[in-house]
Amino acid sequence: MNSDKASFNQLLRQTIWAQQLTPEQMARVEAETVEQFVPKGGFVCRKGEMVDAWIGVIEGLIKINNLSPEGKSVTFAGVPAGGWIGEGTLLKQEHRKYDVTALRDSRIARMPSKTFMWLLDTSLPFTRFLLMQLNERLGQFIGMVEFDRLLDVDAKVARCLAALFNPHLYPGTNTLLQISQEEVGYLSGASRQRANQALQVLEKEGLLKVDYGGIQILDLEGLRNFRK
Repeated sequence: MNSDKASFNQLLRQTIWAQQLTPEQMARVEAETVEQFVPKGGFVCRKGEMVDAWIGVIEGLIKINNLSPEGKSVTFAGVPAGGWIGEGTLLKQEHRKYDVTALRDSRIARMPSKTFMWLLDTSLPFTRFLLMQLNERLGQFIGMVEFDRLLDVDAKVARCLAALFNPHLYPGTNTLLQISQEEVGYLSGASRQRANQALQVLEKEGLLKVDYGGIQILDLEGLRNFRK
């Protein structure tokens, strides 16, 4: 086994769901799951494709988004390292209804649909994990609709950052978010300039600190409840 594959497998073993698999199940996952490098701005997958894999972020940051007929971009979620997406589409065996693009150079894991379905059939802990995953994702999207309709941009940015700390969807997120102001804008649906203004407001409130190369979260609950 080459060093890159060994490193990739080690990162796979650190995921929440992998830690509950048997050695035999994990061996099959490692043998059949492949790594894909996606450069900044590149597509992880495209709307309209027939889904063929469960997708995980090993390193980097991706966003789930769509374009309206008028060309307006709508972002549904940002997914940092440790997050997995696409289980709903896999379970329904349908064409993908959104684009997934890399906001920075990213290492992506692609578990084939047959491997995913086999785990679903053979691992009760994996099935429980997926139930939690779907429930948490539903809650995330309901919250997104609520704050998109009711909150101003400052509060949207606060919720956007707080959403990256869901312990089930994105385990292991560090309080120093390695995220740029441009990326915050993409994820919150604001311009880079407006996202920067919102970050300044949140910094004055003592909720975060904008550092070189990232954003230090000082008060996660404060972000979650900002102007609630």
